Amino acid sequence: MKKTLSAIALLCICHSSFAQKDSIFVNRDKDTISLGGIIILKKGNPEEKNRITVTLGKPQKNRKNSNLTTHSLFLDLGFANWTDNTDYQSATSNSELISRPGSSAIGSKDFKLRAGKSSNVNIWLIGQRLNLANHQFNLKYALGFEIFNYRFKSNLSFSEGGFNPYDHNQDIAHAFIYTDSVSFSKNKLVTKYLTIPVMLNFRSNPEYSNRGVNLSAGVSFGYLIGSRTKQKSSERGKQKNRGDFDLERWKFAYVGEIGIGSINLYGTYSPKSLFRNELNFQPYAIGLRFSNW
Repeated sequence: MKKTLSAIALLCICHSSFAQKDSIFVNRDKDTISLGGIIILKKGNPEEKNRITVTLGKPQKNRKNSNLTTHSLFLDLGFANWTDNTDYQSATSNSELISRPGSSAIGSKDFKLRAGKSSNVNIWLIGQRLNLANHQFNLKYALGFEIFNYRFKSNLSFSEGGFNPYDHNQDIAHAFIYTDSVSFSKNKLVTKYLTIPVMLNFRSNPEYSNRGVNLSAGVSFGYLIGSRTKQKSSERGKQKNRGDFDLERWKFAYVGEIGIGSINLYGTYSPKSLFRNELNFQPYAIGLRFSNW
C-alpha cells in the first residue's frame, strides 16, 4: 500500500511541475486512477504482490486498414545488366557497328558491362495499394523515373550518324557505335524512363507492413525521356553526349518484388531489346526497395 501511495504521489508531483490542469478521476471498483492523460491501473489479488501499470495517454484502438494506401517519394537502388542476343555479323554489315582499323571486329566481348558499377536507380513519385480481398490481396501501381547506368569495359563510343571516323568517304545516315581510338577510365550509357508499374500483391500480415511476407508480380510500361553517354579520358577529359542512339522509345518489362519483414527486394526484366536496330540487348535489374508501399 505504501508503494502504491508513493507512486501516486510521485506522479502527482511530476504532473504539477508541467503546469497542467487536467482533472483526476478515481474508479474505486476497477482500481483505476486517471490524471488527465496519465492512467494508473493497479492489478493484483491478496495471494500475489500488488502491481501497478502506468499508461501515458489514452489507450489506442486498433486502426482499421484503409482500402487505398498512398506512399510518395520512395527509392530503389540496384544493379543493372543485360542479356546479349545480337547478330554481330548483320549489325556490322549494316554499319551499325564500326571497328577501328587494326583491331578485332566488335563482338559480344565489347559489350560486357562492369557488373559492380552498372546501376539502376528508381525514384517513385507516388505509389498506391488498392485492397482487393481482406487486405491480403492487393493491386499496386506507381509513377516515377527509372534510371539505368550501363558501364562499359571497352572503349566504345556512340554517334547519332555522320561520317565514319575511320573512313570519311562513308557517310552513315543512322546511329552507330564504334571502337574509339582513346582509352576511357569511365565510359557509360545512361537511359531515363518515365514508368508506370502495375502488380498484384500478397501480404501475409496486412496489419503490419514491416512484418510477414510481401510478394508482388506484374508488368511495367516506360517511355524514354532521356539518354546520353558519359566518358572520361586523359586525352579528352570529361565528355557528355546526348542523343537518341537508335534506342527503343517504349520499354516493357516484367517486374516483381519480395519482402520479408522490413527488407524488400525488387527485380525487372525486359524481353524487348534496348535498341531499335540489329543490336539485341534485354536489360534487367535487381536491388533494394526502400518502401513497403
